[in-house]
Amino acid sequence: MKKKLYKIIASAILFIIALVVPFHNIWINRVIYLISYIIVGFEILKKAFRNIKRGKVFDENFLMSVATIGAFAIQEFPEAVAVMLFYQIGELFQDYAVDKSRKSISSLMNLRPDYANVLRNDKEEKIDPDEVKIDEIIIVKPGEKIPLDGLVIEGNSFIDTKALTGEPTPKRVSTGDEILSGCINLEGILKIRVKKEYDESTVSKILELVENASSKKSKSEKFITKFAKYYTPIVVIIAVFLAIIPPLIIESATFSDWLYRALSFLVVSCPCALVISIPLSFFGGIGGASKNGILIKGSNYLEALANLETVVFDKTGTLTEGVFTVQKINSIGISEEELIEIAAYAEWYSNHPIAKSVKQAYNKNVEEVKIKDVKEITGKGILASIDEKQVLVGNEKLMQEYNINYEKSKEVGTILYIAIDSIFSGTILISDKIKDDSIKCIELIKANGIKQTIMLTGDKKEIADNISKELGIDTVHSELLPDEKVKKMEEFLKNKKQNKKIAFVGDGINDAPVLALADIGIAMGGLGSDSAIEAADIVIMTDEPSKISTAIKISKKTMKIAREIIIFAITVKVLVLIFSAIGVATMWEAVFADVGVAIIAILNSLRMLNKKIWKLRKRLQFYIKYVIMNLLFK
Repeated sequence: MKKKLYKIIASAILFIIALVVPFHNIWINRVIYLISYIIVGFEILKKAFRNIKRGKVFDENFLMSVATIGAFAIQEFPEAVAVMLFYQIGELFQDYAVDKSRKSISSLMNLRPDYANVLRNDKEEKIDPDEVKIDEIIIVKPGEKIPLDGLVIEGNSFIDTKALTGEPTPKRVSTGDEILSGCINLEGILKIRVKKEYDESTVSKILELVENASSKKSKSEKFITKFAKYYTPIVVIIAVFLAIIPPLIIESATFSDWLYRALSFLVVSCPCALVISIPLSFFGGIGGASKNGILIKGSNYLEALANLETVVFDKTGTLTEGVFTVQKINSIGISEEELIEIAAYAEWYSNHPIAKSVKQAYNKNVEEVKIKDVKEITGKGILASIDEKQVLVGNEKLMQEYNINYEKSKEVGTILYIAIDSIFSGTILISDKIKDDSIKCIELIKANGIKQTIMLTGDKKEIADNISKELGIDTVHSELLPDEKVKKMEEFLKNKKQNKKIAFVGDGINDAPVLALADIGIAMGGLGSDSAIEAADIVIMTDEPSKISTAIKISKKTMKIAREIIIFAITVKVLVLIFSAIGVATMWEAVFADVGVAIIAILNSLRMLNKKIWKLRKRLQFYIKYVIMNLLFK
């Protein structure tokens, strides 16, 4: 970009000198114009020549080359240079826009590791991450990025996973833990055995996803590509007829006059504004989404979001935390502290998620000598002797089997019934906690035009109904197996309205088949897994369901901008083409209309990234309208 800017400045200085300085020798003036033209135009001429050799004749490089060489031929030197100069200014704006979008994406994921410390022959070597092989040992020091996925074989530390998952709390890792590239080591020195080469690592896959985000084109982009393919040769043929036919059939017509009109016609006919700015609008939308922690894999998915009508949610890990926690303790005859202590002692040797949640709620040291004769009763619970007392911890069936006179709980969730020495002592309610962001998510997406919200879950009906009621979800289908979720999604897709889209939101691991099946698959967090990256079309990196609403807003705004660009650019093009053909518009006005529209379109696309650009775009649009009005009154 700097190189291009320096060329434009140098050419502009020479152009102004040739334009305002009265040289006695006219050839000095023309040579200066020629040098100015070569500085900014040489690359365009080279591209045009190279493309002609490849059979790709009718593109913007060809149009610029023919128009400017023609202008030199009829001795319109200032116009020839101006066409190239303003065209390159437009290109510079385009480069700036693309660079801005890329930076906004890469700033979200400053993940790419610069080096890896590899242990080879008992010596530490600093090498490029893509040169490290599987099973080699890497050393990661405090403050360094973890360059490759692997297994911790030595050391303990906290790692910052924010760039991958959006989780602000550092994660504890120790020997035996798997670790993902892209995280930052905060404390101790870690020795890691590499499990994936750099190309297959988490960080590499995410970066590849972002870099290729524009490869999947939207319908709008495909239309513009097809439009330009037929439009460009048609205008070239019209320009040829415009230069040749009128001088042959009109008595007073001169060839130079009609050639000038044809060249002006060619200049303004260049579809740069459309070809450049429509993809740029979508790229700007993808960049804007990235700034908000939303990765969109392609323009087609960004466009599809604007037509979204139904959102289907998974429950566990998507709308809920996905972690069982003790929500309530109801004790009878003893204190709540004593009840949770007894339950934690009884569950001490169990690795079941419910047992883990009880132990986590107790969160104190356990005197294992007090625990004796632990017996797990399959499907019912645990019988144990705790400090010489017989303790039963489990479900209703356990209470019934031992003839315990218990009170049935009416609360929704997993209920642990506890009896001490055959006396019912209370219950512990364990359930999956609803994310703080989930209620906001449902409210916002409905406010953004989503007609229907659905929840699919394998959980019990009463739990699913309770959560859907609390969140305000329209329809819920519970107690579903994974294949039944797929069948439900197929049913929704079959019954949807034409041109309307259905999105599925899941954690990207268990729900990979449904994510892949839906019109738009949205993965909530879980970026460490391959399935989250591969199955989903959109990834919410911050694990906030409410970001779906942000993505919908960005999509609708992007589509609005794309439509504005298409209407404005085509309207101005048609008007100035007519004015050029009838000789009302000069080449200067043609240049201004062509490059001006391109720059406005580019600035329009940048609105997704920077609101300050809005004022500059409005001002330039005013000048374009002013030129058009002048031409009309001519």
